[in-house]
Amino acid sequence: MELDRVAIHESVSIVFDPENLQAELSELPVTVETVQDGELFDRTDAVVAFGPGENFLDAGWVHCIRAGYDEFDIDTYERDGVILTNSTGIHGTSVGETVTGYLLAFARRLHRYRDRQARRTWEREPKDVPFTLAGETICVVGLGTLGQGIAARANGLKMNVVGVRRSGAETPGVEAVFTPDQLESAVEDARFVAIATPLTDETEGMIDGSVFEAMREDAYLINVARGPVVDESALIAAIEREAIAGAGLDVFETEPLAETSPLWDFENVIITPHVAAMTNTYHEDIAAVVRENVDRLERGEPWYNRVV
Repeated sequence: MELDRVAIHESVSIVFDPENLQAELSELPVTVETVQDGELFDRTDAVVAFGPGENFLDAGWVHCIRAGYDEFDIDTYERDGVILTNSTGIHGTSVGETVTGYLLAFARRLHRYRDRQARRTWEREPKDVPFTLAGETICVVGLGTLGQGIAARANGLKMNVVGVRRSGAETPGVEAVFTPDQLESAVEDARFVAIATPLTDETEGMIDGSVFEAMREDAYLINVARGPVVDESALIAAIEREAIAGAGLDVFETEPLAETSPLWDFENVIITPHVAAMTNTYHEDIAAVVRENVDRLERGEPWYNRVV
């Protein structure tokens, strides 16, 4: 591929200002500019975007600023010969810290005190409710970059870590690794179940009613992966009948989460608007990935984080 331009699409503004990324990439030996919907592309263009968009298939290379690329029509990109890369590998710290925040909030009841602060209410939780994370077990479903970031921080909190991985391969910091067909066994002893797996045909709806039945009644579900990995109606039913203790949710089947969703009303659910990976240096991390691939292109080396 001959590269003449890196076009930063306005869709990245969901996560950071396009101009910040443009500044980070200003020293590239090609034109770097921000573009809007309706821009025309050709095979000498690279497009950096949040998700798929208009005319992107006319470009030579498209870079997704997220790890998840499930919104892209992979077959069409492959058929049309358009390179697609993603940003896997940069989110372990931010997502790991977000999950740590959920864990601490539930254990130390911080979410309940924040609710009461808004009402100017001085009220303690029942004495038998708060707990410490040390010695508790977390099951991390998906042990890629996100999952390993979660596991590392759980280890730091002296938690026991088990996980689920398609290959079943041993993973640093994880005491026992189960395969997806052993999912119910993996979660049955865990106080927290953290979902960090990509959305694929195999993972869609994998956290369903049978998984919630297998979980402990005092267990919490944490989802920082993709909404459709969890059967949302089954989750709501499990919370309503107190089959699980609650949930920390950053992603949902439909986003934004509808105002009519029952999830908003549960005191034992923490909702964040798909921000687990957000950080004030996100544009710098994306710039590093784009710069790496521009360098590799010049050297004739294989693409970094190539999807197709």
